[in-house]
Amino acid sequence: MRSFSVLSRVVAVGAALLVAGGLTACGGDDSSGAAGNPYGLAQAGVLRAGTLTDAPPNVYLKDGKFTGFDNDLLTAVAGKLGLTVEFVGTDFSALLSQVNNHKFDVGSSSITITEARKKTVDFGNGYDFGYFGLDVPAGSPITGFDQLAGKRVVVVQGTVQDDYATGKQLDPVRVPDYNGAINQLKAGTADAWIAPAEIGEKSAADSKGKITVAAKQLSPAPTAYAVAKGSDKLREALNKGLDEVIADGTWSRLQAQYYPGRPIPADFTPGSGTVAAPSASTSASAVPSASASAAS
Repeated sequence: MRSFSVLSRVVAVGAALLVAGGLTACGGDDSSGAAGNPYGLAQAGVLRAGTLTDAPPNVYLKDGKFTGFDNDLLTAVAGKLGLTVEFVGTDFSALLSQVNNHKFDVGSSSITITEARKKTVDFGNGYDFGYFGLDVPAGSPITGFDQLAGKRVVVVQGTVQDDYATGKQLDPVRVPDYNGAINQLKAGTADAWIAPAEIGEKSAADSKGKITVAAKQLSPAPTAYAVAKGSDKLREALNKGLDEVIADGTWSRLQAQYYPGRPIPADFTPGSGTVAAPSASTSASAVPSASASAAS
């Protein structure tokens, strides 16, 4: 009987050690997983980015590939972090909520930083500036933003152009994407479209004379990448990577590629402000050129 009791105790101790070992192993797996995915990405090593397909030169599809200033810059930033980028197209009106719900790790779409948007997502440091454009049907008497009262003004829902029109009490017509706005102007069902300037300019150029650019003005805040609330490690890493691509000249090269000849406002500094872009990119005056960038 005593031998049986001793054997039972040995088995019990052995089982306890196995359980403890299993728990330790599980704990080790969790720790290893965190080390392999320090930014809490949906897939370790892959930055899943929500973006648009129809907003050149900032974010768009070309030959089946997501490209544009914002997306190419994000790819370069991610490379500094040892990450690859997976771009997925979506509507701008849904983008911020999709980022905060972790459908996407980051939002890339010339997103202007606003106090209202800060309630939904966190922003990295600003990487670009932009202008509002005012597109009108050819032959329109509208020549400025101060002539929109009582007019049928179209905007893309959720953009800063939407905020601007609402703030000016213009009762805008909201559409889900840029093609919807362009089609309204072409059809004559809208008097004006408040657009990201570069997108508006390209749309006018592609309209075969049906749309013209009446005016433009500087957007009130910089654009930045958006991450889910509380994603501090990812946000800080993106900020660090952004400073690195500013310092190595990538930011300046992409500016020249996508916005040739565009002047940079004297009071705009990309990134943290602690690194300098090559002087060739920062020597232009603050006067807007015909190639102003987009801001959503």
